[in-house]
Amino acid sequence: MDNHKIKIAVGLSGGVDSSVAAYLLKKNGYDVFAMFMQNWNDTAGTLHGKCSWEEDRLMAEMVARKIGIPFHFIDLSEEYRKRVVDYMFEEYSKGRTPNPDVLCNREIKFDAFLKAAQGLGADCVATGHYCIRKDDGDIHRIYAGKDGNKDQSYFLCQLDQHQLGKALFPIGEMTKPKVREIAREAGLPSADKKDSQGICFVGKVDLPVFLQQKLKAHYGNIVEIPQSYYDGRSFGSTLEELSTPVSYCEKDGRTIGTHQGAQFYTIGQRHGLNIGGHVEPLFVIATDIDNNLIFVGEGTDFPGLYRPALKILPEDTHWICPDEIMKEGEDRKCLVRIRYRQPLQKATLHCRRNGMYITFSQPQRGITPGQFAVWYTEEMEMQGSGVIFE
Repeated sequence: MDNHKIKIAVGLSGGVDSSVAAYLLKKNGYDVFAMFMQNWNDTAGTLHGKCSWEEDRLMAEMVARKIGIPFHFIDLSEEYRKRVVDYMFEEYSKGRTPNPDVLCNREIKFDAFLKAAQGLGADCVATGHYCIRKDDGDIHRIYAGKDGNKDQSYFLCQLDQHQLGKALFPIGEMTKPKVREIAREAGLPSADKKDSQGICFVGKVDLPVFLQQKLKAHYGNIVEIPQSYYDGRSFGSTLEELSTPVSYCEKDGRTIGTHQGAQFYTIGQRHGLNIGGHVEPLFVIATDIDNNLIFVGEGTDFPGLYRPALKILPEDTHWICPDEIMKEGEDRKCLVRIRYRQPLQKATLHCRRNGMYITFSQPQRGITPGQFAVWYTEEMEMQGSGVIFE
């Protein structure tokens, strides 16, 4: 098909990655227009990003003018509040740690934003994600980006075939330095703009302040679990037993301080405990929302920080391609990461009636309920993902 006949909406964020994506598409003859989305209308001070969206919008408009493409502004703040922010509050209230960027891509960029772009005549949308889409007939596959330091496929782990079929990732085969080089050579205003930090399209956020807007502070005890707790203790051998986190109670350790609410803390957290008198740092190893307790252990190698397996409920298991779906009773070797930027870990998927279990070759540090576990093939194809249940 003639490129001029393909109309593409670029999600222009004001950053260098989406700027170069738009520039390359325009250079290759596509009919390109830019769309900047406002994801948060913070009149109450709930979220306050150090890099405000107004500044990003101004930069995006400057980039669009430089490239010579139409610029559109769209307010998706209501959709974002309902489909991302409310979900975050709900998950944290349960003592789970959600990933808003994964939700933003699934619910906003490749759903609400896509529909708005199609309303303006777009055939598909393009973003500045570092990942690669490859088509196998009618099946759309997604692979890790060429730049291992910038691979962002993790954040797209919940996309489906329809969404992928309408998505383009123009810089997926490039490295970040190359993207910067292209931006400078093209004279793009965003060429030297620092990468954004924080929640998707919102900015850098003081998370405790954000959570306290709706989750009330409630003082409780911080309980330190000793190393001796694990001496000679067996934690099971079945998939269900291996994936179930250890449950602690106050009598298992000693109270060493207080906190303002167990829902404000996450597994593996180090900062915000404000407790001294230890040779090594303290880390959160578990929370008990019902009893408002936080359990901590001393040192980065504390046994309670590590687990050999995790579980994903059937309804929370997502497959990207229909030809990759596992059958009940099937086991499959794969590579897994349980957080963005974590090096891929050797693991085995176990598809069972009551859920998907993942067992790791080496115990994993800080397995966190609410986060996403994402699995890949040796060829770096991302096959699927799931919300960590426990």
